[in-house]
Amino acid sequence: MRIGIFADAHDHLDNLRRAVALFNVKKCDLVVFAGDLVSTISVPPLRKLNCPLLGCFGDNEGNRTGIHNGMSIIGILGDPPLGIRTQDGRRILVTHQWNQVRNQLEDCEVVIYGHTHRASIGRDERGRLMINPGETGGWTYGKPSVAILETDPLEAQLLFLDDW
Repeated sequence: MRIGIFADAHDHLDNLRRAVALFNVKKCDLVVFAGDLVSTISVPPLRKLNCPLLGCFGDNEGNRTGIHNGMSIIGILGDPPLGIRTQDGRRILVTHQWNQVRNQLEDCEVVIYGHTHRASIGRDERGRLMINPGETGGWTYGKPSVAILETDPLEAQLLFLDDW
């Protein structure tokens, strides 16, 4: 299964469109969002996704009700943390801020988070895959990015939107 991952869009509509196009080209089966769309203007570009979206709110959502209602026709958006079991049985925990889950990792293989705007992929001491897709918006560090997770074998890669 191929999963597209993004976070911290902060209303950058052009980069959201690039991310959606990339996820569609990569033929993602699911897209996971780790918080901070910010406002309802960020919802329409996501309607072009060719797969379902599942995600969580971040700490900068200005109109949670509007974002939640807009996202309801695209996928599921809820309060973090969210647990996902993929079709092939992988257990994923999704949050916006790492400190929201650091004591809840026992039953997961992958942790997806955002908030720091710093892209990183690594494994912790128990072998869990830790993915921060960085900032889709690119406002803070100027390197807008997303990630792609392959569930079999369990590995991920960062992709920079300026390359697309």
